[in-house]
Amino acid sequence: MVTRHHPPALPGGAAGAAVDLGRMLSPATNGPATLEAEVALATGLAPRRAQPRVVGAVGAALLIGAVWLAPRYGARQSALFLVGAALGVVLYHAAFGFTAAFRALVTRGDGRGIRAQMLMLAVATVLFAPLLAAGEAFGLALGGAVAPASLSVLIGAFVFAIGMQLGGGCGSGTLFHLGAGTTPMVLTLAGFVGGSVLATWHAEFWAATPSLGEVSLAARLGWARAVAVQLVAFAAVVVATRAVERRRRLAAPSAAAGPPGGRWRLIHGPWPLLAGAVALAVLNALTLVLAGHPWVITWAFTLWGAKLVALLGYDLSTVPFWSGDFQRAALAAPVLADVTSVMDLGIVLGACLAAGLAGRFAPTRRVLPRLAAVSLLGGLLLGYGSRIAFGCNIGAYVSGIASTSLHGWLWGAAALLGTPVGVRLRRLVGIGDRPE
Repeated sequence: MVTRHHPPALPGGAAGAAVDLGRMLSPATNGPATLEAEVALATGLAPRRAQPRVVGAVGAALLIGAVWLAPRYGARQSALFLVGAALGVVLYHAAFGFTAAFRALVTRGDGRGIRAQMLMLAVATVLFAPLLAAGEAFGLALGGAVAPASLSVLIGAFVFAIGMQLGGGCGSGTLFHLGAGTTPMVLTLAGFVGGSVLATWHAEFWAATPSLGEVSLAARLGWARAVAVQLVAFAAVVVATRAVERRRRLAAPSAAAGPPGGRWRLIHGPWPLLAGAVALAVLNALTLVLAGHPWVITWAFTLWGAKLVALLGYDLSTVPFWSGDFQRAALAAPVLADVTSVMDLGIVLGACLAAGLAGRFAPTRRVLPRLAAVSLLGGLLLGYGSRIAFGCNIGAYVSGIASTSLHGWLWGAAALLGTPVGVRLRRLVGIGDRPE
């Protein structure tokens, strides 16, 4: 099969040909098979008729959930649940992913996804700066996602990158594809939870690896200089990806190209990739204001796994990681008292709502045994890697860089290095990045 180096002709395009959706979706996962498919789905496909039952059921669940949370855990918790839902809608409607974007860059030199990430990071950095510089908002103390720039970050992100290629998604991708009905993501999430809690047994070992400590560019340079340095770095990455595309002679339309017109596009989608990048940055800043910390995802998976282990009778007080005040309090409290858990649930429901609005919620009923095993293995690597790297593509990479933490930059570099390994393993197990 010949690999395309540009998206297939879109409806209304110069070729005037219709998009063959069947060839753009992986028959194994029912998700976009390539970044080309992902961009085309976000910029060139008209939505089908909305699915009223799906929209009604999910809309009711969101409303009931928000109303139920408010008197029990506070208005902020209720609001964060809805922010999570908004994140899920944006992730789905803009088809904003990290797994396919990293894979496209290292395999074909296609930098559109990476450039969208740079825009998101630039907007988030600018929005975070005054908030974190002030240190509080509406009486709530604010703190950035700053963690040690250590060897464990490099190793963890490298392992995570392999896992996201095998599992078919990253932290955010696992949740929004699950909400959209991609059935194998149930297994990826199960592995994610297992790997996350397993890594807590080894936390002391990874904490002892060589480290530069917490390095915040804002603390070292001041906020104005730190923001300027990061904006220059983002621009440099954009220039570099353009240079790679020219060297590969890659003919690709801009990711900023808008989807077909329509007055209901905002509701039904699809949205331009770059619009999704800006929306995610704004919602991340809103999360910072409401929660006191930026958007994170994988802590919830660690907590869920720990609660399951405790339910099975294991005494987690013997594990040093769980002896900390925050960890012990989280274990003792209900799951819905945890901000990250509530937001993750919101992301799943938001993506399900968006899929229903787009008329594309169609869970796969059959999962091939090989795909099931690979999804589970990928999830284990995702969970273990994210825990020792102080987060996933969201908590460490996106929120870390937006907080001007050096560990976020290290995470991104290591994940880029790990991606070719993951791609190679995908092909070895027969789930390569081309439609079959």
